[in-house]
This record gives sequence, C-alpha cells and structure tokens, in this order.
Amino acid sequence: MGDIKLFRINGEHVSELEGTSLTIEKSLQTLIERNLETFLGVRFLASEYSTGKTHCGRIDTLGIDENNSPVIIEYKRAVNENVINQGLYYLDWLLDHKAEFTLMVMHKYGNDLADAIDWTNPRLLCIAGGFTKYDEHAVQQINRNIELYQYKFYKDGFLLLDLVNTTTAQPLLEVENHINSSKPGYKTVSEYLEQSSTELKDRFEAIKAYIMALGDDVQMAVLKYYIAFKRIKNFVCLEVHPQTEKIVLFLKVNPDEIELEPGFSRDVRNIGHIGTGDLEVSIYNDEDFEKAKRLIHMSYDRS
Repeated sequence: MGDIKLFRINGEHVSELEGTSLTIEKSLQTLIERNLETFLGVRFLASEYSTGKTHCGRIDTLGIDENNSPVIIEYKRAVNENVINQGLYYLDWLLDHKAEFTLMVMHKYGNDLADAIDWTNPRLLCIAGGFTKYDEHAVQQINRNIELYQYKFYKDGFLLLDLVNTTTAQPLLEVENHINSSKPGYKTVSEYLEQSSTELKDRFEAIKAYIMALGDDVQMAVLKYYIAFKRIKNFVCLEVHPQTEKIVLFLKVNPDEIELEPGFSRDVRNIGHIGTGDLEVSIYNDEDFEKAKRLIHMSYDRS
C-alpha cells in the first residue's frame, strides 16, 4: 500500500500535512478528465461512455495514452464497490468493440492516430481513496494491464496521486499475430531483438536492468515498435536496430539543457519519430551506455 507522508518545513519546525481521501465526487472526476494528460499522460476521449443496451454499463473515463494504447479509468466511489471487476468487464467490452473505439479516436484526433492504435496493451486504471490488501492481491492474479492509484487532498489546493500497485500483462498474442500476418515484412521490436547479435542482446539486457533498478515504480511495456519504460508516464522509449548494431533511446529531457554530441545525442523535437521524448540517444557500445546513464536518470526524475 502507498504510505506517502508530506511535511511542511518552517525553519527548524516540521509539521505533517494531513491528507484526506473523501468519497470521489463527480467534481474530482471532472478535474482529472480536464487535466488527463498532465495527471496520467492520457488523451481524453469520453466521460460516462455508454456500453449499450446489451452490456448496460457506463465507462467512467475513456482515453488513449501516449503509447496509443486504449485506456479505461474507473473511480471507486464506495468502500464496497468492486471497481476492479467492473473495469475488467468494460475492458473485455472494449476489446469486442474495437471499431467503435477507433471511430471515436478518428473523430476526435484524426485518421493518423486512429491508424496507430495499439491493441496489444489496453490498460485499466482504478482511482480510489484507498485499496485493500485483497484488491492488490487480486490484480496480481490477472493477466491484464491494471494500475491502482490512491489519491489524497491536502490544504492549499494540493492533490496527491500515488501509484500503489501495477501489473503488466503479456501483449495480446492474437492481436500481435494479426498485425504481423496482415503486413508482410512487418517486424516488431521483439522480432528485431531476436535477430540481434549476442553482443546487442547483452547490451539491451544491461540497459533494461539499469532502468528497472531506478525504482520499484518502474514498469516495462513491450509495444509494437518500441519498449516503453514508465512510472506514471513514459520516461524511456527504446528501439533495437540490429542492422546498425545500436539501441536508440528517446528520453524526456529538454535538449536545450544539455550539450548535444553528434552521433550520440540529438534534438528530435521537430523530427518525426515513434515513441515519446524530445532527446534521442544512440548507444553503440559500453562507453555510450555509461554516458547515457546520467540522461536516463534525468528523464526518470522528471517523469
């Protein structure tokens, strides 16, 4: 369980700020929806979305994240509400109604984003004033991408959103197989990794181990074209390039704050690329990796 404590320091005097987690009201849901990208890195699509007469339900918040994966957000309004099971029910509904979701994305954000939807990693986010140990145990037993967020209000307009538990599922293989079979010559990041030399695979494992060790809140998601490392939001998007024997990282670091090195780092704010992050870092060898560690840590701290 999350147990973050906040303190106010006034000279040598320290006082604890008392947070409250009242029952979620519609106003909190509205606040989160209006600032969805700031809070969670998710683009807003719909609120209280009806699942139709057959399913007879309403999805609290529907969105699409920075990796173009569909996102369902459910809010726990009552102590005895089983928000996780409810969210899973809606997640299954969503996977049976891909065309409806795609049309929604197309109308709000255009054809390019609709074509880029990644159905291999749909996510369920549950937000509540608190979760039980049974909730946390339950999500660990389910092969779905589920994240539990606890919130607290503090005086002076502060809101804490704490990721207290997460599970990362294996990509939906039937979707991945459909993608590969429908696009001859298409290669996923997993396939590129399989084709890599032993040296490149070992370097990838070393980079992965370093990133995952930055904190117990780090999650890894294997997507179509890249591997995303995230806390609440992405801080590293990793591509594998076996043809050139390099690993490319996209980091959320302002290129203006560092000295760019040709062949190692470059500003991609105005260059089209897959994944998130304004700084591109190319790792060809162990020396490059050592230089990249400082930048990876910067991106982690700011995510």
